[in-house]
Amino acid sequence: MKRSLRALIGVSVLGLSLVACGSGDDEAEVPNTEAPTSEAPATEAPSTEAPADGVLNVPADYATIQAAVDAAVEGDLILIAPGTYNEAVQVTTNNIVIRGLDRNTVIMDGNFELDNGFRVVGASGVAIENMTAMNYTKNGFFWTGSTGYRGSYLTAWRNGDYGIYAFDSVGGLLENSYAAGSPDAGFYIGQCYPCDAVIRNVVSEHNGLGYSGTNSGGNLLIVNSVFRRNRAGVVPNSGSYELCYPERKTTIVGNQVYSNNQPDTPAIDVAILAMGNGILSAGGVQNIIERNRVWDHDKTGIGLVPFLEEDANDAIPAKDAWDMPCAEQKQLMPTLPDGPLLWDSQDTEVRDNVLEDNRRADIAVGSAGTNLWELGNCFEGNTFTTSAPLDLETLAPCGSPLSEAAGDWTAGDLMVITWLADAETAPPSADWKTATLPDLPQLENMPDAATAPAVPASATPPTIDLAAITVPDKIS
Repeated sequence: MKRSLRALIGVSVLGLSLVACGSGDDEAEVPNTEAPTSEAPATEAPSTEAPADGVLNVPADYATIQAAVDAAVEGDLILIAPGTYNEAVQVTTNNIVIRGLDRNTVIMDGNFELDNGFRVVGASGVAIENMTAMNYTKNGFFWTGSTGYRGSYLTAWRNGDYGIYAFDSVGGLLENSYAAGSPDAGFYIGQCYPCDAVIRNVVSEHNGLGYSGTNSGGNLLIVNSVFRRNRAGVVPNSGSYELCYPERKTTIVGNQVYSNNQPDTPAIDVAILAMGNGILSAGGVQNIIERNRVWDHDKTGIGLVPFLEEDANDAIPAKDAWDMPCAEQKQLMPTLPDGPLLWDSQDTEVRDNVLEDNRRADIAVGSAGTNLWELGNCFEGNTFTTSAPLDLETLAPCGSPLSEAAGDWTAGDLMVITWLADAETAPPSADWKTATLPDLPQLENMPDAATAPAVPASATPPTIDLAAITVPDKIS
């Protein structure tokens, strides 16, 4: 995949371009991060055979986490004692559970040299629970090519790309977790349709993006979570630089999204360009954005904007192909376009959200050449003060066809092109190794970590009663 094009907002001579750039290598001196200094206790003659009870203890039975992972068979539980582990662990065994005994003191530390705390490659059913990953040059926790994955009670703090990251994987659950200090996104799910995944009860702060999801969707739920003090908050996006386009059918319900104007975070270029937005769909289609509380943004609370892709790898799929599964789409031969592509945000429903103090507009829709009434986005029942264009709920009500005759679609235009000028004077990215972050938090542990049975990740995520979710109370 093109890590250099994590989608959003840029401008070309042809108009509005929403292009994301991956984080580059950083050669800055490694700082003192005040990481925990405890070391995993030494062991004598660790076992080379998996215990009969299916529980592999680190370091009592295996001196390293990688050794335990390599010895594990399906159904095993790896229990990790408190300590600091300077490892980059690769997992290829299906249906194992890897669990820290204490979320706050089982520390995976990459020392600004190792790439991923955990990288699950093609293995299905792998659950990682109750630990912290920090100071990795790439990602804290990473699943790729997996069917069935779960991350529970995880902390990802100060990592060089993503915090908690699932790519080309389906059947996922990310829950009760925290991410801070990543230049790209604290949480990311990408290149899957249908994704069959849930993000719930997470907190993402002081990242470039709180959440990013390129070409993901289809039973993908982001619920009951907090996205705050990032450059930009929740950013689903489309583009042909990864497969399974477009981004579609992501459901964003019951979240608190606020103060995503943070000027001192690490940030890829797109996060700087998108700075000051709460929930921002960049070329996404058929999304549902409901019952969120969104406040304190310099630009939009909820904005639906386009992505102009200049170096596209394939044509935009026709609307009748939007339901094509990712596995089927991957078999198609691409059709190289003659020029740039405009991925408009289309057919998205924005309902019953509560928005305030979003300085450009509480709710907004924009394009770079397409008539707004042709996009099919609708807005209904939101509590808000300002919109772009003006009177947006009158222009674009849900449940009825939109038309040019509904009113003046140009009054109060969003003028997304002006965001480029804003980006030129925006605070630059902080070095992810030294950026000011909240202190490494002491967070809730998984209940009964020492005794709870191993439950590998299911390829079927939990059922969420969306109708029962209400707009959350405002917090600070």
